[in-house]
Amino acid sequence: MSDTSLASADTSVVSVPPNAPHKVLLASLIGTTIEFFDFYSYAIAAVLVFPALFFPGQDPMTALLASFATFSIAFFARPFGAVIFGHFGDRIGRKATLVAALLTMGISTVIIGILPTYAQIGVYAPLLLALCRFGQGFGLGGEWGGAVLMATENAPEGKRSWYGMFPQLGAPVGLFISSGFYWIMLHVISEDDFLTWGWRLPFIASILLIALGLWVRLTISETPEFAKAIEKEERVSVPVAEVFRSHKRSLALGTFVALVTFVLFYICSAWLLSYNVKVIKIPFLDALKIQIYGSVIFGISIVVAGKVADMTGRFKFLIVVTLLIGLFSFTLAPLMSTGGEGGIYGFVTIGMFLMGLTYGVIGAALAAPFPTRVRYTGSSLTFNFAGIFGASLAPYAATWLQTNYGMAYVGYYLLAAAAITLFCILAMGREKV
Repeated sequence: MSDTSLASADTSVVSVPPNAPHKVLLASLIGTTIEFFDFYSYAIAAVLVFPALFFPGQDPMTALLASFATFSIAFFARPFGAVIFGHFGDRIGRKATLVAALLTMGISTVIIGILPTYAQIGVYAPLLLALCRFGQGFGLGGEWGGAVLMATENAPEGKRSWYGMFPQLGAPVGLFISSGFYWIMLHVISEDDFLTWGWRLPFIASILLIALGLWVRLTISETPEFAKAIEKEERVSVPVAEVFRSHKRSLALGTFVALVTFVLFYICSAWLLSYNVKVIKIPFLDALKIQIYGSVIFGISIVVAGKVADMTGRFKFLIVVTLLIGLFSFTLAPLMSTGGEGGIYGFVTIGMFLMGLTYGVIGAALAAPFPTRVRYTGSSLTFNFAGIFGASLAPYAATWLQTNYGMAYVGYYLLAAAAITLFCILAMGREKV
């Protein structure tokens, strides 16, 4: 074949037809919904099941902390996934890499559902659980960045925050489905059956969601911006090297721009669930009902964020929301310590609404500073480094602070995260957010 023919062939590959908006948004939403369903199923089991089945022989609080330690492993695995999947996402394309990330996360989740417990194989049980948790984090490390880029790189002018909201919407949808799954199970099977085999069902059932996600993602074509990067030969050999060489400032500041997003979410979800069940002894079903309610508030505010941020600008919007989170931190102790059930619902309502406002735009904000050729790697690393600093230890730290120093110190922890995030938003500047 002649050089001219080759050039012609390359152009035909690059000149892909535009994706229909509904197909793009569904593909970005369904993947993150599946990923977060898997992730939250683990978070719920880490509170309700794993302390007894994988960490027996310890006092309840030590077993819970050990369970939260395995929960944190995924966040340390995420940057490795971001580097590997980001490399291929910036080299061969968003679509194929997203499929691989979804499979990695999904297979790890299904294996959790068939793991033997400590009573069956001893210490190997928590070790295998930790390995599967690493696989979950590794897959999610590559999923999030690709899903955000699939949405934002297909977005029309002036609608990046709105399009970038859809993959973020997968978080509350995944939380709603996973909490609802557990809630329904606890209505139809006994607690003994739940601890014996019922807890495995959400993990095994995720295989059905994975099949749906793969089908949707295989029907879309590459994003226009990445196709142009191929045409202009803008790809780099080692994207992660360029990120650390040329975009260190965006990487460092972006990590802490997202810090309070992660701290707030895992205080309002994983930590709250453990506090309700283990400390104040709310029944499983009532605690899960609070989680389901919170996921609805979370989803509504993400949609609000996508609309408002396009009108006001993400920079100004994130500053206002971060200030509001800082103010909210002072209400955490009064609501949780003296407010009774009404106080808990007040905490969830305000906390999850603020969470949706910041989470709804953080995807577009973290992708913005990076050029197309390294955007998958750069945005994924930023988001997942934020996960290490903000989320990996949040349930553990909040539990430890509340146990040893009181509820007010959980609020101070959130306030410190808000202060750091506000500083980094201002340092990054309007043109980079």
